Amino acid sequence: MARFVFADDGIDFDGHSIDKGPLGGVESSLINLTKELAQLGHEVLVRNHCQSAQIIDGVNWAPLSHDMPSEADVFVANRGDQLITLMPNAGQTIFWTHNPAKYLLKRRYLYKIWRYQPIIVFIGDYHASTYPMWAPGRRRKTIPYGISAEFMNVPQLETPPSPRAIFTSNPLRSLSWLLEIWEKSIWPLIPQAEFHLFTGSKTYGKVGQRKSSEMASILGFAERLEDKGVVIRGPVAKSQLIEEFKKSRVMLYRGDVNETFCLALGESQAAGVPAIVQDYGSTPERVKDGQTGFITKSDED
Repeated sequence: MARFVFADDGIDFDGHSIDKGPLGGVESSLINLTKELAQLGHEVLVRNHCQSAQIIDGVNWAPLSHDMPSEADVFVANRGDQLITLMPNAGQTIFWTHNPAKYLLKRRYLYKIWRYQPIIVFIGDYHASTYPMWAPGRRRKTIPYGISAEFMNVPQLETPPSPRAIFTSNPLRSLSWLLEIWEKSIWPLIPQAEFHLFTGSKTYGKVGQRKSSEMASILGFAERLEDKGVVIRGPVAKSQLIEEFKKSRVMLYRGDVNETFCLALGESQAAGVPAIVQDYGSTPERVKDGQTGFITKSDED
């Protein structure tokens, strides 16, 4: 069996976070992957901004600021390019990138990739297309996020739920646009419909705090549409989200050019909730047009 070390310099989270409250796609995917590797018998260590050292589901979690191992069979620099250099003696270094990769096209970033030659892991075809073939890093892999089994085990309903739409992504990703569509085009046709928003800054830790005022402005708009069926529920843990999917008829999400996977769509699709989206970013990789939802061509659609 192999020794895997994951390093992450994003928000504060650990293996318990996925059960305690809302969590973003990057964090959820890291927790799920490390847990599965540990169950397969591998030695798995995560070093990030968690508060304390502990063993969770067989995974060794500890703060990145201390107790960083010096060697591993596989070292995964998660999200941050500055982590690539942390373990030069690793048997294999992987750079697991999540955001659009065009930001890497600067000398200081390209040099690290050229110098250390990590395997670059993208999370989808659209994501991989944001890093040109001429750039350093010949070893590239495209590995989509896995979806937790809990979302795929939602029982099929015999009758459709009430006309309730759901939104579970980042409010900065076109929620204001969606609310305008809802107010002007959807609710007037279906006045008994509801639009439940499971979203907010809490999901994104300190990053969310920095953008909380912008998010609050959008959610303020949503509050003003309360008489038109809009209900702000706030971010919730995965277990509660699954229960809400069972009550929802459709997931509404426009898409975003910066969305490289959209776990929110992936989870809702796995739970059997149809989606209506537009062709932005990775949405065509999540939704099968005419089968699991619709990829619309215009606002009118």
